[in-house]
Amino acid sequence: MSKIRITKQFGFETGHALYGYDGKCKNVHGHSYKLSVTVIGTPIDDRNNAKFGMVIDFSDLKKIVKEEIVDDFDHASVFNATTPHLELANELKDRGHHVILVDYQPTSENMVVDFAAKIMARLPENIQLFSLKLQETESSFAEWFASDNLI
Repeated sequence: MSKIRITKQFGFETGHALYGYDGKCKNVHGHSYKLSVTVIGTPIDDRNNAKFGMVIDFSDLKKIVKEEIVDDFDHASVFNATTPHLELANELKDRGHHVILVDYQPTSENMVVDFAAKIMARLPENIQLFSLKLQETESSFAEWFASDNLI
């Protein structure tokens, strides 16, 4: 049977700042991120299976991505915990804000790598993550492809 790719798209609002950056993005700001998640697999060929003909039920993929990415990152502020931004992050936390501390500069490039690892850990054994596209503006995005990263 043929390998098929399916894609589900998600949206979330996240703020961040790039410590040490030499432009405007050193300031705290936010994006309306769009995340496209593409997985690849063989459609289920068991006619007695409720998911017959599906690679993965879109609702199952949605559950994974919402739990691992969207529900956590939506309306959060993301800061690199290994920089002085930690002080700002702690101040915001003390004031009741949802803050995520990461061990990387929170660029789209690094976030998409983080997201790929989180999603891959949750996918069923017979489904592989094919690609991710994280769009931070209408004209700017980062892409992750399994073929570029996995041996």
